Amino acid sequence: MSDAPVPDALPDMPPGSRGAVIAKQIGVVLLGLVLAAVMVGLGVWQLRVYNAQGEKQAQARASAAPVPLESVARPGQEVGDAYGRQVRFTGTYDPRLQVLVSTGSDDRYRVLTGLRLPDGGILPVVRGAVTGRHAPDPPGGQVTGSGIFMPSEGSDAAGRQQGAEPTTVVLPSLAQQWTGSLVNGFATLTAAESREQGLDPVTVALPSAHGRLQNGFYALQWWVFAGFAIWMAFRMAGDLRRTGGLMGSDESDADPGPPDSTSPDRPPAEAAMSPSSPAGRRDSSPDDTTT
Repeated sequence: MSDAPVPDALPDMPPGSRGAVIAKQIGVVLLGLVLAAVMVGLGVWQLRVYNAQGEKQAQARASAAPVPLESVARPGQEVGDAYGRQVRFTGTYDPRLQVLVSTGSDDRYRVLTGLRLPDGGILPVVRGAVTGRHAPDPPGGQVTGSGIFMPSEGSDAAGRQQGAEPTTVVLPSLAQQWTGSLVNGFATLTAAESREQGLDPVTVALPSAHGRLQNGFYALQWWVFAGFAIWMAFRMAGDLRRTGGLMGSDESDADPGPPDSTSPDRPPAEAAMSPSSPAGRRDSSPDDTTT
């Protein structure tokens, strides 16, 4: 077997033609990248629309009329459709069940106080925020309030050092410190009620809601199209290299080769000289000479 050299992908092409093919390849790849960038941008825009719809739904849910706490959450039981909604509750604040939860900036704390419910359970209530470690006492006697109901901000306090001040409302940790059955969630008072108790209002980070699935699928679809555009651009660039820039050519464009001697389209002169022509054959009639 002979060790013949592997031919170049663009054989017998002058340097100018090679440069033209390379320019076409670069142009195709750049076009694919531009199209992909546009599609990625459209996908990001659809994702923003999806998130904006979710935020709007969460705000609408939090702004709805409050529902009775006992209708959606009871001490020691699973919570129904309540997180992110306003709930109305009645009970008595216990000053002994009060914790300052650091916000992590400017010596600000959330004031978390336990509210004893008529059924004996405890609802942790963020009454508001205060600067410094001195918080006003909660109102005495039975009170009725309303606020946004939220889930625990953590599952445990194992990661916190012993004696360190809390930075989140962790219900399992409160359950170990407070005597009584806790509701599986906590409420943050409305701005007006916080001010009535001499505290600053607390902004609640509402739980994320979902936008329309259609917009989420649109975002994913545009990103898939972007990947396909890049793949197609490199595929076309490879085809240009293999065909020498003559994409779309077929066998009809190839060199037809030497003419067939039996072709009916031969010139008359060639036909006359053909051995099959009568004019080109030697006369086979008997010789007229006498012996």
